[in-house]
Order: sequence, then structure tokens, then C-alpha cells
Amino acid sequence: MEIIPAIDIINGKCVRLEKGDYSKVKSYHEDPVEVARQFESAGLKRLHLVDLDGAKAKKIINYSILRQICTETSLHVDFGGGVKDPEQVVKVFDAGAKQVTGGSIAAKNRDLFLAWIENYGTEKIILGADVLDGKIMVSGWKESTSIDLFEFLEYYLDVGIRYVICTDIMKDGMMAGPSVELYREIITKYPDIKLIASGGIRSIEDLNELKREGLYGAIVGKAIHEQKIALNQLTQV
Repeated sequence: MEIIPAIDIINGKCVRLEKGDYSKVKSYHEDPVEVARQFESAGLKRLHLVDLDGAKAKKIINYSILRQICTETSLHVDFGGGVKDPEQVVKVFDAGAKQVTGGSIAAKNRDLFLAWIENYGTEKIILGADVLDGKIMVSGWKESTSIDLFEFLEYYLDVGIRYVICTDIMKDGMMAGPSVELYREIITKYPDIKLIASGGIRSIEDLNELKREGLYGAIVGKAIHEQKIALNQLTQV
């Protein structure tokens, strides 16, 4: 299973939110680039980089940090947050990111997201499925939709999407364990999916459980920043 550390950025700093609530933000480190270097030094290979300012503004805000991380480390970076048009996708890839995650755009403008898939292929485009009570949430989790999670997944899997990051918003930043039952249900229904868990991971035991369930990957954020999981443990899962 791929272990993917996360860096979420607000005002140029590493932060974590609780359940996506921008009023419940905790800063951990002044320099996201230095944190990325620490991940690389520990032997980690990937990074999930989220521009929370961008998600809120509906345009990329922390581009310089993305570019610096891609330039100064060899991490395989997937980037999300504020990527809303073709020019911004080009910009993200030009900065050195290996994959782009689209969530809100996939829900609100399917034709455009389908064009991204056609232009860049399913290895470079990740579907972001942010879910609250079974429904897809968008715009930095500020807007609800009536889109059912499983209908959303099925639509994009039918057109070739392979990688999906599924975040249970009620779990995110709460250190209460991941949504194992939800992920089990998704994998049972769509066995070929490359499903990446996000939200709630608090321990190595949680990661081992997700691995047993057949998850392709797991994103770890707050547990690292709160030192509940040591970086050197992550390379042993």
C-alpha cells in the first residue's frame, strides 16, 4: 500500500483543519518545503499537497510552494485545491507535479473534467471524492451537493478513472480512525479501483487495517504533525 503524507497549506504554512472547517485551523510548521524535505529524507516517495487557500478562492494561490517542492525534492506530488481550468492544469504539471486531483470540478463541470482525463490520461488525473453523509461536497467542503457518492464513482470509473481519493469529511482531522466500512463497501463494489483513503488515520494499526482491506493507498496528515506516527514507521507498512 502506498503511504502518502499530506501537506495542507493556508497562508504559506502547514495546517490541518477539523472536518474541513476553516475556523478550526491549526498551524504546525512555517515552511512546507522543509516539511517535504523531511518526508523525503525519511524515505517516503509521495506527497499529497493541498492548496486550501486555492480551494476557497477557486484558483491556485500557493503555486510557488508547489514549484519549490517539486524542484527541491524528488517526491511524487499530487496536487489539488483551486485547479479549475485547463490553464491551471498545465501550470501544475509545468511546476513538476505528477498528478492533479480534481474534486469540485468533477462534480460541477463534468465535461471539463472529462477533457482533463482525455488530454492527460488516467495515470495523471485523480478523482477526489469528498463525502459527507453519502453526498459529494465541493469548494473546499463549503458547498453541499445532491450527488450520491456511489453514482459519482460509477460515472467516472465507467469513463476510465483509476485513482480515487475518498475523504470522509466527518473523519478528517479528528484522529478517530478511518472509514474502513465505507472503503470496504467501495472496493467490494468496484474491485479494480485504486482507492486512496483520506481522513481519520491515527496510528500504524489503522494503516495496517486499510492495507488488509485492499486499499491502494492512504493519506496521512494530522497523525504525522501530532507525532502520533513517526516518519520512519511509515516506510514499514
